Amino acid sequence: MKGWIAISLGDVTGIGPEVTLKALAAEASPDPFRYLLIGDDASTLRLNAALGLRLPLEPFPGGGGPGRFFLHNPLPDPLPAGLAPGSPSAARAALASLTDGAHRCLRHEMDALVTAPLNKESVLRAGQPFIGQTEFLAQLAGATATAMMLLGQDDRQRWLRVVLATTHLPIKRVAEQLRAQSVETAITLAAQACRDLDLPRCRIAVCGLNPHAGEGGKMGDEEITLIRPVVEAAQKRGLDVTGPLSADTLFYHAYRGDYDVVVAMYHDQGLVALKMVAFESGVNWTLGLPFIRTSPDHGTAYDIAGQGKADPSSMLAALRLARRLAAKAPSPA
Repeated sequence: MKGWIAISLGDVTGIGPEVTLKALAAEASPDPFRYLLIGDDASTLRLNAALGLRLPLEPFPGGGGPGRFFLHNPLPDPLPAGLAPGSPSAARAALASLTDGAHRCLRHEMDALVTAPLNKESVLRAGQPFIGQTEFLAQLAGATATAMMLLGQDDRQRWLRVVLATTHLPIKRVAEQLRAQSVETAITLAAQACRDLDLPRCRIAVCGLNPHAGEGGKMGDEEITLIRPVVEAAQKRGLDVTGPLSADTLFYHAYRGDYDVVVAMYHDQGLVALKMVAFESGVNWTLGLPFIRTSPDHGTAYDIAGQGKADPSSMLAALRLARRLAAKAPSPA
């Protein structure tokens, strides 16, 4: 069924359902897409009423109805009201919603999946092995070459796009876990993302791992032994890529427009800069999956959940990117 965006509502004790409803209400004018919200139906309907949004949510009929906003609970029973933040029941329900949305995309029932935040610590406390939504979706889809791209713009429309060579790893394990294949995958997927975004050029800059990009081997040799050979191989394949460069100056040059994408070696190396530029409007886009997946770049924000003051800007940006990518993608077979 062409023209469907699935949205997994994430942890109901966080702000995911709130930012989702606010974002959809802000852009409720007709567009080519319909929306399937996947999560606890009872709490979502209560929240819709409490926020005064009047979003016309309907039970999901399998796509045959005339409406645009549908609600589906993948679990047989609703969650009890008044769950504590990070409740194990809420965490397990969030994982069930994420799984349901991914399977629908894999079955070509949906054109894209937008995932509201869940809390990794809460999922682990609920007894579920879990690293992150990106890794979970990659494993579920059987995708072996994926990468996280975080992208956003400031109030002057200056973009920063970052692809991560490693994702959710403790700092002490980054150097031992970093592989040439992961750097190559990040560069290759970054180039494809530029094409998918219809950018006029695709200039990629690659960070070093160590301070000052290793100072010629005096402060670590990963730049010489691992990163540089991958960059040179990518150049021979015709990609416009340079590096490894010192991250402390590279992001300045990328922010002023010298580069279109930065490949960072680890999570905080890339995301500190991205969230400084576009904290409220940043989007997480998982590259390399067999379906489109975007998400806001914030977490569950338990401290403000249920207060009606969560900012939906990042969810709006995630929805807009999902629609943009889905609109230009070929129809599923």
